[in-house]
Amino acid sequence: MNTAKTLARRTFMIGSVAVAGGVAFGVWAYKRPAPNPLTGKGHALTPYVVIDANGITLIAPRAEMGQGVQTTLAALLAEEMDLAWEQVRVMHGPASHAYFNAAILEEGVPFAPTDEGWLAETARGAMHVPAKFLGMQITGGSSSTPDAFDKMRAAGAVARVALIAAAARQTGLAEGDLTTAEGAVILPDGRRLAYTDLAQDAAASDLPDVPPLKPRSEWKLLGRALPRTDMLEKVTGTAKFTADFRHPGMVFATARSNPGLGAGVKTYDATKALAMPGVVDVVPVPDGVAVVANSTWAAFKAMDAVTIEWEPAPYAATDADMRAEVAASFTPDHQDSRKRDEGDVDAALGADAWAAEYTVPYLAHATMEPMTAGAWLTNGRLRVWAGNQLPTQVLKEAAKVTGLDVSAIEVETPVMGGGFGRRAEMDFIKQAITVAKALEGRPVLLTWTREEDMTHDAYRPMATARVRGAVKGGKVAGFDLRLAAPAVMASQAGRLGISLPGPDASIVQGAWEQPYGFEHYRVTGYRVPAGVPVGSWRSVGASQNAFFHDTAVDELAHLAGVDPLNFRLSQIDHAPSRKVLEAVAEACDWGAVPAGHARGVAFCLSFGVPTAQVIEVTQTAQGVVMTGAWAAVDVGIALDPSIIEAQVQGGMIFGLSAAIRGEITFKGGHAQQRNFPDYDALRMPECPPITVRILENGTKIRGIGEPGTPPAAPALGNAIFALTGQRIRSLPLNKTINFA
Repeated sequence: MNTAKTLARRTFMIGSVAVAGGVAFGVWAYKRPAPNPLTGKGHALTPYVVIDANGITLIAPRAEMGQGVQTTLAALLAEEMDLAWEQVRVMHGPASHAYFNAAILEEGVPFAPTDEGWLAETARGAMHVPAKFLGMQITGGSSSTPDAFDKMRAAGAVARVALIAAAARQTGLAEGDLTTAEGAVILPDGRRLAYTDLAQDAAASDLPDVPPLKPRSEWKLLGRALPRTDMLEKVTGTAKFTADFRHPGMVFATARSNPGLGAGVKTYDATKALAMPGVVDVVPVPDGVAVVANSTWAAFKAMDAVTIEWEPAPYAATDADMRAEVAASFTPDHQDSRKRDEGDVDAALGADAWAAEYTVPYLAHATMEPMTAGAWLTNGRLRVWAGNQLPTQVLKEAAKVTGLDVSAIEVETPVMGGGFGRRAEMDFIKQAITVAKALEGRPVLLTWTREEDMTHDAYRPMATARVRGAVKGGKVAGFDLRLAAPAVMASQAGRLGISLPGPDASIVQGAWEQPYGFEHYRVTGYRVPAGVPVGSWRSVGASQNAFFHDTAVDELAHLAGVDPLNFRLSQIDHAPSRKVLEAVAEACDWGAVPAGHARGVAFCLSFGVPTAQVIEVTQTAQGVVMTGAWAAVDVGIALDPSIIEAQVQGGMIFGLSAAIRGEITFKGGHAQQRNFPDYDALRMPECPPITVRILENGTKIRGIGEPGTPPAAPALGNAIFALTGQRIRSLPLNKTINFA
């Protein structure tokens, strides 16, 4: 059959490949597939399922950072293949454009998530074209599940049909007389033909079309809590993180980069370090110097003996100077976008309109696992193993450093101890590859110290909001929100060698698209000139903009003399958003606050997920204590309630930690916070019990990695106001309030 006609006739395709003596099944949704990620080993197109004599391995194209994504992605395949959950093994797929993420680009279209009109949906669909062209295999933006929901179920369904067809050929029975269950084709007489015995024949067959996918009423795995595929190894200590890999002849390195972020090295003297026991070499790396030794500890100690003269930081010296730059950006010359402008705001807001200013500082990601990467250049090939959120970019960076073709580079993505956007950055990985190039033939494991990690982040930006508002008849009569912040997407993309024209969506993300029906409503973003490198921090722009927007709404509710929850409900015209507010109110029994306690409510629609939260606080002799927390989210379709609940709880704790004590300050252009004593997270005794309600009223399936974070800060700030009468407009809160 003509190949071009075959590609044109079928939407999804299945192929075969020998992988450790097995067969891989794959799926592709376009006429012209990306290069095979297993080139040289067979003919598979975007493999998602590997069947060999040892069983069935499901390929997850997204990184496992503790969020449970590989469990959910595996369940999508296993459901359609009729696998028992105990049969499932999961591994991260290779770095390949075939695993491109289209859903992540949909967040950037200039339409609110609540807009499901023809034009908005067409724009979202059109994002699949540049997504395929860019070929970015990325984990982030709460996009993994929405991107995988259809394509991975289709992959599993196609594999199942091919296996049934193989069984029919072997037995002479009609395909319609055969069923599947628990990894086998079931014959009418009850005999079972295991998938492992049918895989080779199935791969050699003609390609089946995608059959109808299972209706939700027939789901056996999806929609319920499943044991996490990574849990046993993690609780037994056998999970292999980047630092756990060992290879013959391995050396260990650490790097120190200019604390003036983006600046380089003037000179360095490594004489003392090279004389220390166990030191192998000292190597220049991008923006700094690396020490190589026979152990990580030896490398750490020797690095302290290297004398380095740094170039000056290419931005303002102090955070006070940086704050002045933010304030100076509220001018027409710096206007970046006005994505919402309804009614006549200026007419609705007179000279005596209520006004407020809110500020947030820079924040670090502070993942539990510091930045660590391994690289091994030998015999004209490079192997990289590193926790990362963007393996296809690792390929590009490795090719630039080594001069190798990407076909000679292998990228392995182990499980990792947190990402939150930090592991989409390439700095530490490029350093490891640079060292491996200098020590060709020897595997290198490069590990940053915690201090290096904390002071060399791509931080969440410092930002300021200025808002004016008016109320009339218990509702908002006018709302004008102006936001000034550095451009996260432009900064991050620039480090990846990508130029992004037009407005930067991160500046107003989580503010302009809120489902309020204010008659006079304007949101304007102002771009602060580039300075300190900024990057994606869990929930990106929504993390600060929810604090700005929702605190202002809460202030207007009190100005109007209306209950804050009812105030929001009376002006939200999006049914799923109203329902999460109603659900969180019911969960906490909003009208029955214990004596001596107070509550704050907050709402934010981010990444398409309406999220409402309530925080309860009380005053003790030692300070304010959080005594309860409630959240309600709407993900459209809840594939695994236990993972969703955990992600919402984790997102709230992440947001509360930052709200209470998160701050990165600068002196002489250098970050001052160096380790967890300077930049701490909430500890278990400080965390309130968290109750989560999961709703499914939305029309689309949504991801949940980030939406739990944005409402946490305003909910706590609003609760503190309800308790003390003190309205705090600048974070972190512990600069104003004592917490027990």
